[in-house]
Amino acid sequence: MNAIAGKMDAGATFRTRRSWRQRSVLPGFRLSFGFTLFYLSAVVLIPLTALIVRPWSLGWNGFVAAVTEPRVLHALQLSFSAAAIAAVLNCIFGFIVSWVLVRYRFPGKRLIDGLVDLPFALPTSVAGIALCTIYAQNGIMGGPLSFLGFKVAYTPVGIIVALVFIGLPFMVRTLQPVLAEIGADAEEASATLGATRMQTIRKVVVPALMPTILTGTAMAFARAIGEYGTVIFIAGNLPMVSEIAPLLIVIKLEQFDYAGAAAIGAVMLGVSFLLLLALNLIQAWTARR
Repeated sequence: MNAIAGKMDAGATFRTRRSWRQRSVLPGFRLSFGFTLFYLSAVVLIPLTALIVRPWSLGWNGFVAAVTEPRVLHALQLSFSAAAIAAVLNCIFGFIVSWVLVRYRFPGKRLIDGLVDLPFALPTSVAGIALCTIYAQNGIMGGPLSFLGFKVAYTPVGIIVALVFIGLPFMVRTLQPVLAEIGADAEEASATLGATRMQTIRKVVVPALMPTILTGTAMAFARAIGEYGTVIFIAGNLPMVSEIAPLLIVIKLEQFDYAGAAAIGAVMLGVSFLLLLALNLIQAWTARR
């Protein structure tokens, strides 16, 4: 039986690999595929190619010198580390928010569900000003935190807070439909077999949602890396302290150093691509399992 099942799996894989060569029931594949390539090339590939080519006017030594300045290295490190921390926090709390909105009924559920999308609707500058007002030393949250010895505004902590704010909807809206589709049958079956709540979440719910969790985390991380408007108001933008890489790119552009700005952008593009590729590979691996 195992041999037969293996042959069936191999045959299904072979048919899947050859399916693009076979004539489709739906017409228009060549036209739609050509339009897809044209659209992606015009919107994505050509601008990214220009971004990669532009720094080489500096030469290899000039490129290395431009991206290894202490100020640039600190800005890159701060941007990626803050984005990673914010993505992890959004992964945890986004899962909790999604779970509450899908699994429970309570008064004000529609209101809370609508508030999740608020970071999507707010202009980034408005969100940054609001966060700065709240977490400043004389703000509603910043005052008590400052009294306890924690400073949020104009520090790297403020950057993480801003990135969590703008990244939470990506995690929630990615998890919600999948969690609703799974339903509560598996959880109830796990409970009838004697599993505790934590065992049910750890061994039943999380494995089923792991590809979706990784997708939401990748989206929140990608959004956080390039965030500019929300961060600059609460970060303070102090060089070697709270200056992010997107702000440094804008500063380079204002100084007409286009090659230097493109060099920083190319490094951010390369690192982001490798990180997102790793997350996608992990997602594909968990989906197969």
